[in-house]
Amino acid sequence: MATERWTAGKKIREAEDARDALGAALRRAGIQLPAMDVRPPLRVDGAGYALVTLGEFSSPVALQLAAVIERGAAR
Repeated sequence: MATERWTAGKKIREAEDARDALGAALRRAGIQLPAMDVRPPLRVDGAGYALVTLGEFSSPVALQLAAVIERGAAR
């Protein structure tokens, strides 16, 4: 049980680091997502990943995000 909690905690920290890195990259691209969050692994045994949620954002922000992804994909 303690190992499962440690594993879940580690996965949450990893997801928080990923969320923060993504948020920083988006800010450098001029995009601010208002509701990025982390959700813990859903499995009771600690397996699986903690999830980074991007939340809800406006259609203009979605279009900005799509444009940034397209520019990166074109490289």
